[in-house]
Amino acid sequence: MPSASPCILVGSFLRHAIAQVLFSIVIILPTLSSAEDSDGLRPLRAPNQLQSTLSEDTQLLDDAKAIELFLDAIDGAPPNWKAIYGDKGAGHDERLFALNRERDRLREGCGGLTSRLTFIWSGELSTYDSERGGFHVAIGPKLIPTRWGIVRFKPEDLPSNLVAVPPSTLDELVQKRVSKGEPIEIDVAITGRLLPDESIIYDFAHEEPGQGMVMPVVQVQQVDYVLKE
Repeated sequence: MPSASPCILVGSFLRHAIAQVLFSIVIILPTLSSAEDSDGLRPLRAPNQLQSTLSEDTQLLDDAKAIELFLDAIDGAPPNWKAIYGDKGAGHDERLFALNRERDRLREGCGGLTSRLTFIWSGELSTYDSERGGFHVAIGPKLIPTRWGIVRFKPEDLPSNLVAVPPSTLDELVQKRVSKGEPIEIDVAITGRLLPDESIIYDFAHEEPGQGMVMPVVQVQQVDYVLKE
């Protein structure tokens, strides 16, 4: 069983390495309106407006490079997936359990565990809700190949009733497209912080035996909807 490197998300590494790939800007967050409440009712934003929804201290983990740097900083190095899976997968459950417990122990006290993170899931507008003035949103996870394995973010306490409210300039157009059955794809930006006790789970993909999977578990604090280009 390979041992994991201790947390190295400190000092200049965080300031310089993460800054190379993460996008952030200084903004003043608006006061929540009736279209921005805690149960998943949020405005539908234009493709170039994602950055305006994120606070200065938020790390946007939307591509392999950004995710790899973040995991490097938290857990040091990827597991030896081949050794953990073993011969035809025999006994790999026990080895996975030991890996997860060891990594949990080594990352205790790591500053990166309290970082504010944003990841992206795929979304699509569905039926119109006249009472709430927006469209219900169907979502699904994105699987991102990295040198750590397949990364799949897991949201904790994601609102169950997601509704995107388009701006008045787009409302009629969006309703017509939806009524015709035209798919309208969006990005669902999910923001929060890693769970302190079970922040990153290591597993194997069910569809691909032996393929390592890394699942950061994020306590959801904010959800935003952004039209795709």
